[in-house]
Amino acid sequence: MPSGRAFRAQLVVQGQRDLFDYWLRSAGQRRMPRRSDLDPLKVPRLLPHIGLIDVRDGVDQASFRLAGTRLHDIYGQEITGKRADEVFSGDSAEYWRRIHERVVEKGLPLHGVVRGPVKGRDHVVLFWLRLPLSEDGGRVDRILCHDVAGPAESDRAAAERTPLCYPRHQPQPKSLPRRVQFG
Repeated sequence: MPSGRAFRAQLVVQGQRDLFDYWLRSAGQRRMPRRSDLDPLKVPRLLPHIGLIDVRDGVDQASFRLAGTRLHDIYGQEITGKRADEVFSGDSAEYWRRIHERVVEKGLPLHGVVRGPVKGRDHVVLFWLRLPLSEDGGRVDRILCHDVAGPAESDRAAAERTPLCYPRHQPQPKSLPRRVQFG
């Protein structure tokens, strides 16, 4: 993994940078914080996007101990209490299994962007962050998640068709800047 500063620089969502900073501060001198080091009241605006996956019994038995309200929109169902293999099924199952295994094995944070995070949600572009937690300071027993959906293809297309409103004294640009395409 790149240094903490380099890893943080790769995070494109401000909420993920905020959570990563909080995760680093909470760890102190340890490699990763304990669950008990985290206080949800210190990051209240991030709570709708946060999930906690319990991996104490291994990735095969992983389950969501909690899931913020916005995760229902992303995954299309309430995922609190569900096993990870119930949430991440179909074509995306192996992708998420590899991500979670790597976080557990390496004890390092990971992040990325994926289109269609779960079966039937191909319209969702997901910016995800996975942060390891460890009660004993060595073995990862939980994964702290931060998931944010980007605009759907139809939302981006509508935004590109919407005229920009400028004050009367400024000329309107001839073309909009190119947008990054995912997928």
